[in-house]
Amino acid sequence: MSTERTTETAPAQAGAVSAAAAAKAVAGSVFAAVDIGASSGRVILGRVIEGGGVEGSGGEAGVQLEVVHRFPNGVVEIDGGLRWDFHALFAEVLKGLSAAATVAAVQGERVASIGIDTWAVDYGLVNKAGELTAQPFSYRDDRSRAAVEPVHRKLDPARLYATTGLQFLQFNTIYQLATEADLDGVQALLIPDLIAFLLTGQRRTEATNASTTGLFDNVAGEWATEFLTALGLRKDLFPPLVQPGETVGTLLPDIAAQVGLPQDTKVVAVGSHDTASAVAAVPATADDGEEDFAYISSGTWSLVGLELKHPVLTEASREANFTNERGVDGTIRYLRNMGGLWLLSECQRTWAAEGFNLELPALLDAAAALPPGGPQINADDPYFIAPDNMPDRIRAAVRRTCEVLPNDPAAITRCIVDSLAAGYARTIRDAERLADRSVDVVHVVGGGSQNRLLCQLTADATGKRVIAGPVEATALGNVLIQARAAGTVDGGLGELRALVAASSPLQVFVPELSRL
Repeated sequence: MSTERTTETAPAQAGAVSAAAAAKAVAGSVFAAVDIGASSGRVILGRVIEGGGVEGSGGEAGVQLEVVHRFPNGVVEIDGGLRWDFHALFAEVLKGLSAAATVAAVQGERVASIGIDTWAVDYGLVNKAGELTAQPFSYRDDRSRAAVEPVHRKLDPARLYATTGLQFLQFNTIYQLATEADLDGVQALLIPDLIAFLLTGQRRTEATNASTTGLFDNVAGEWATEFLTALGLRKDLFPPLVQPGETVGTLLPDIAAQVGLPQDTKVVAVGSHDTASAVAAVPATADDGEEDFAYISSGTWSLVGLELKHPVLTEASREANFTNERGVDGTIRYLRNMGGLWLLSECQRTWAAEGFNLELPALLDAAAALPPGGPQINADDPYFIAPDNMPDRIRAAVRRTCEVLPNDPAAITRCIVDSLAAGYARTIRDAERLADRSVDVVHVVGGGSQNRLLCQLTADATGKRVIAGPVEATALGNVLIQARAAGTVDGGLGELRALVAASSPLQVFVPELSRL
């Protein structure tokens, strides 16, 4: 099957006009985005420009990004568990901010603020002295599995969902906290909030990430204190809430001196759950129907769903395991958290360890040449969460369906991509049914937007047009929330998205009818 049925598209004219109206660039102001995923992190400088965006954008206003520092991230085994090496992670953040200060100074610019986004659910425990008591656990550690049943004995799952609207995942924060032996005298700070605390000394919890804990009332928009009480947790276990666009604080004197930024440099809350920032940067324009789109934030995980104004808290929604998480500007990210490109990256890691250094483009080309209709797996199976020999585990999962998957990288790659595309299609159909919405276009943002085979198969499986890009949606959303807080851009999500559309080369994939 060919994946060449894609076209480079300039942003829609309506979006470009809105972008021009939204931007009012402040000369010399740049914004530092700290964007950390489960396998890597970056510090990126973002500039809002009045015109002359990417080639093909019509020269309208847009956003330019410059990566000034990259660093690896990953779980490590410490004290018998899978944890994050947070001390090393924070050291890399400081290096990145120092690089941002240097680059800005060379170009005669001022870093107006810093925004931080990371993955969700994980946290660090900080004592009264402001010290991290231990390296934070990773959601990939299996410790919380045993806590699920005890939590559900105290809080019925139906009651939990009716308040939080949160998809059941065994590693949700509520279950992780239930494993803690002693929470006296400490506060729990989610990972981006922990970074912000170490930069500013201010303890806050950003709302989009708070909504992933299982302890957040999604209707009231505040902590579900009755759940904290029912689990024997203090009502002040988490710091007070802050919304995207609000200032957390300014840099501590020693941090400012270390990174070379003024002490009055602000740390601004963004959509600190990286998916919240990514969805804020979905380049939906008026021509596509600004509210009538599905999105796939495709990376280590796949976050697949719709943007709504109100949560869907029905029993049918709970049974379908959809989540209602807060987005920027009070929106609801109605989605299912699915398996993602972690499966493929882990396969590549295993193959490399075995002496086969297989580049992704070659793997995808070989996979695309295989006939359709091969075996598939359930990419959401918890069996695939922990790192291990992923090719063997995928082949074992296929055997359990009474099929056979060759021990061939191309065949395994095709199985992964077919399985993801089929899962995306099922999830979008379910979301449309449960939310009583119909969409005609699917926006794929993040790293997976570069995977042409996955995007084409997604168009085929959904029967919908797929618009792929931007790759850096999370960073763009992070920067634009900061820029709006600074008064550099105006407007709501529609105007911010118009700036993204005007800044980004996008690809369109249409369904191959012969394969539907």
